Amino acid sequence: MMRVLVAGAGSVGRSIARELLAHGHQVTIVDKEPAAMKVASVPQADWILADANELRTLADAHVDQVDVVVAATGDDKANLVLALAAKSEFGVPRVVARVNNPKNEWMFDQLWGVDVAVSTPRIMTALVEEAVAVGDVVTVFTFRQSDTDLIETTLPEASPLVGKRLAQCVWPQDAVLVAVVRAGRPLTPDPDEGLEAGDELVFVASGGAADDLQRLLWA
Repeated sequence: MMRVLVAGAGSVGRSIARELLAHGHQVTIVDKEPAAMKVASVPQADWILADANELRTLADAHVDQVDVVVAATGDDKANLVLALAAKSEFGVPRVVARVNNPKNEWMFDQLWGVDVAVSTPRIMTALVEEAVAVGDVVTVFTFRQSDTDLIETTLPEASPLVGKRLAQCVWPQDAVLVAVVRAGRPLTPDPDEGLEAGDELVFVASGGAADDLQRLLWA
């Protein structure tokens, strides 16, 4: 079980809190707007009416004891300030921050205490590209701390990988296959599993692995 603080009680913050609670984690939701205190919508969470950008609020919420801080407000500036405070003042092991404006994405890095930046527009763009370009390698998002990417590709029928067992596939050195999604179901990569056209392959990769994977699909 993890202890998680979610800043921002809007629809995004509440949805994240519900998912975390459903997975057995302990969640505290913080928001400074009284109108956002919709406690009945996530009754299992602890709620705090306060400004998450105030050090006193974070101290009162015992942020030094949480495992993850999620900065999920609709204000990029507020999310960055919280990320920096959580990391530098309280030593939170992991900080996840929501990026509302893609133009601000470049700031959401280690210098601001952000371990993972989640840009909804970027993810939606990736999903659109995936839908219209089977066979392309799509970067879903980037893990800032490790400078690695979560990338996805859908196997086209003409790919030479179709019909091969995973044990026969030699992936680029900087790419690790973490899941195969088939017919909407995620599968743990099994060396004896044969690949099929339409399989979605999900990798964690770094460097130029995306380009190498693209070439591999059509080699």
